[in-house]
Amino acid sequence: MPDSAGGFACQVSAITDGDTLRCADGTRIRLHAVAAREKDESCSPGHPCPAASGAAATAELTELAAGQRLQCRATGRSYNRVTAICRNESGVEINCAMVQSGTTALWPRYNEQMPICDRS
Repeated sequence: MPDSAGGFACQVSAITDGDTLRCADGTRIRLHAVAAREKDESCSPGHPCPAASGAAATAELTELAAGQRLQCRATGRSYNRVTAICRNESGVEINCAMVQSGTTALWPRYNEQMPICDRS
């Protein structure tokens, strides 16, 4: 669970799709400011739509996060999920890496509220 500053750890137990994962404690995380295709390869109305397939995004998130202990910062909530910016055990910001890989699209509306790819 997030602390008062919004920081929390997540031991990744499952990758749901290209922008959602589950922690061992049951917490569901939706990656902040990114959008991936759905499992059926569609894009939800009003969401940015990446060129990459949903399967490619899921594979990329699996590579970056599966089985790892992430350090995350909560940014809000979305459909019973915590939205968050997370770093993996190597210190890689997963949200940014997903966009840079081309498997997800940057969601400008949410990135303006709290930018990802922060180099500080």
